[in-house]
Amino acid sequence: MLLIGFRGLEVGDELAELLDEIRPGGVILYDHDAPSNSELWRNVASPEQLRALTEALQDRAQVGYFIAIDAEGGAIHELQQGKGFATAVPSHLSLGMGDSSATSQVATELAEELRELGINWNFAPVVDVNVNPDSPSIGGPGRSFSADPAVVADHAGAFAAAMRSRDVIPILKHFPGHGSDDGTRTDGVRDLSRTYQREIELAPYRSLIAGGYDDPILTAHVIVRELDDSGTPISLSESVVTGLLRNELGFQGVIVSDRLMDPEIVARYGLGGAALAAIQAGADVLLAVNQSTDYDLGKLIEIKQAILDAVAAGLISEERIYASVERILALKRAYGIIEGG
Repeated sequence: MLLIGFRGLEVGDELAELLDEIRPGGVILYDHDAPSNSELWRNVASPEQLRALTEALQDRAQVGYFIAIDAEGGAIHELQQGKGFATAVPSHLSLGMGDSSATSQVATELAEELRELGINWNFAPVVDVNVNPDSPSIGGPGRSFSADPAVVADHAGAFAAAMRSRDVIPILKHFPGHGSDDGTRTDGVRDLSRTYQREIELAPYRSLIAGGYDDPILTAHVIVRELDDSGTPISLSESVVTGLLRNELGFQGVIVSDRLMDPEIVARYGLGGAALAAIQAGADVLLAVNQSTDYDLGKLIEIKQAILDAVAAGLISEERIYASVERILALKRAYGIIEGG
């Protein structure tokens, strides 16, 4: 259930020991290292180095790993052409101005390169509707396909289908949508309570899920009091993750919780508490990416232990864990990461 991040261009002894101890479901790789302000190498130096890293990771895995990366295109793209990567990927905003067939072509070329590099999960497409074109997190960086939810659904569907056609897992993000973000925060967490437009921002999810989309969805650390009046971040809200996404919208695929180690989440819930809350909300995969202010592999062990302790104390049932594991294994089988697809 853990998708972890680490610093390093190869599998060294420290990482190998950690992988053996935690036995995560997979890893997520980055070009930049946020804790050091990119002064230290993260995971990406060249196509040859990256391919060697992914091969070494899979060689270490007792159960085939998810190997994920953020390759949206535009401002959020971890495979830079300056380091020798082949595919130029425009921003979602640029793609959304054209026909979705062009989005499909670009995404197919990207997916082919990802597979050649040993990457089987791309953290894209973005399904946020461009409600606020000046949004610091979405509109400003050009990460939304359009202000029209139908256009967003069309392009996101084309992007996801292209990934799937080359056995790369897509993910829809960031549920329930934060294209209306205007920078308002409550205790450090983005608060969309005054700006969120439920019917518009949920529309692409409704459309894609109704159309058969069953690959992963990423929940967001955002507050939307219209959806949960307690002010709980959506990623940790059972009424939204299970009640809205699973029950009302009918989504039965893998749900991924946003980054557990974000400082504002840890400050409010503690690291173990955040993991527990995410699982209780309905998440299957927890992001532990080590991209916050402090880089500490020991925190990954802390998260795993917190989950084990919660099960032992009866706070989470074994059946709840097994339900997530079955969804995760089914996804790995479907994409040929483990046998039995």
